[in-house]
Amino acid sequence: MEVFSSVADIPEGFGPTAVTLGNFDGVHRGHRAVLGRLAELAAARGLRSLAVTFDPHPAAVHRPGEAPEIICPQAEKITRMATTGIDALLIQHYSLEFARQSPADFVLDYLVTGLRARLIAVGADVRFGQDNAGTIDTLRELGGAHGFEVFTIDEVGDGQRFSSTRIRGLVQAGEVADAARELGQPHTLEGTVVHGDARGRLMGFPTANLSAEHEGVIPADGVYAGWVAFSTEPGRFPAAISIGTNPTFEGCERRVEAHVVGVEFPDLDVYGAHMSIEFVARIRGQVAFEGMDALMEQMHRDLDDVRAVLG
Repeated sequence: MEVFSSVADIPEGFGPTAVTLGNFDGVHRGHRAVLGRLAELAAARGLRSLAVTFDPHPAAVHRPGEAPEIICPQAEKITRMATTGIDALLIQHYSLEFARQSPADFVLDYLVTGLRARLIAVGADVRFGQDNAGTIDTLRELGGAHGFEVFTIDEVGDGQRFSSTRIRGLVQAGEVADAARELGQPHTLEGTVVHGDARGRLMGFPTANLSAEHEGVIPADGVYAGWVAFSTEPGRFPAAISIGTNPTFEGCERRVEAHVVGVEFPDLDVYGAHMSIEFVARIRGQVAFEGMDALMEQMHRDLDDVRAVLG
């Protein structure tokens, strides 16, 4: 899959195209059904399939204080979209200027002239152009005038409708197993490994701490079973992942920490490395324990539960 960052990056010989547009946050099973169908439609008509997504999220431009958290990191989003069979992805910079195009100008200048679209696949409730004035009827009317086909396609996979908003809510509630079923794979967080307070190391449970400048939605406080990967180490590792403020020690800063199961941290040089965390299942919620002994007993039980979940 080719990846473009602007219309100007698209080679002269690329096209004509079959195009779909969307945020594709999380690239859930419904998104994959849409993108797979686009690839099929394009192949049947001798076109190149092209998905357009936006960065930043339009809500972050129009309603900065109300923008939703992005479910998955940009790099992971690209990786997931590359598995759907489409030929190319355009990550369009979104701005107020871009949003101010009239529906007619957006279709003619951007889709027809810029992307050389001959087929446009969208949901029946599509809105586009300044003030979201363009509708599916507008698109069909312009299609007749400019010679492109309009195909309605919705975010439905295996007869089920999927929603980024619902998946985001599942993750935020700690229901990562349910979120994974709708995403089609585990929910992911990414960031840099930073130094913590070393309390876990002193207790015999050293952790890799995720930086505050992470990508992805943080699940609810608690302990999770999952997998971690580091840019400095080959493969991935089973992990017990703790999210919360460490109430036993009267902490106030929310942290994401991963304890690698079965590997001694002196054997892993991961500080400063890029870390990716996959959440498989929630083991329990956050609890304040009465002293160190009770906490350590629970941590051993947590590790047993993590091993059982991950096999």
